Amino acid sequence: MSSLVRLSNAVLVRSLVNHSVRSARLISSSQKNRDAATIEMPKKAAASGPAAAASATAGKNWVSYGFDRKDETNDRSAMNASFFFSVTLCLVLGSVYWAYVPDPQLQDWSQREAFLELRRREAAGLEPISKDFVDPAQIVLPSDEELGKTEIII
Repeated sequence: MSSLVRLSNAVLVRSLVNHSVRSARLISSSQKNRDAATIEMPKKAAASGPAAAASATAGKNWVSYGFDRKDETNDRSAMNASFFFSVTLCLVLGSVYWAYVPDPQLQDWSQREAFLELRRREAAGLEPISKDFVDPAQIVLPSDEELGKTEIII
């Protein structure tokens, strides 16, 4: 606290405070009576029945979510149902399903089989990959004239 008191005496701090006070814009956000729109309802229309009173109170401060623009309860229930199905069922359950679905491309299986085959070949005293994996008689290579000056990288 004492350091703040010492800083308040500094010229730089004083100039910053003065600048912020001068550049402040005070805006009143209270609603004035002349800004508010009022509707005069005759007493007969207000007392015509409970349906008119319910629609007048329901539409007073209600902003529709876009599902039903006439009924507030239907609008809210449709919004709640759509968010429940989209968030809970699609996102949460979809993520759980995606996390626990079996391997569709069998990558785990192929890696396990490769390790087993390497162990089998090492135990038998064979090379990991045979140089005659494909029969050399079945391979057709181009002649030197066909290759020309093509660079061959081995």
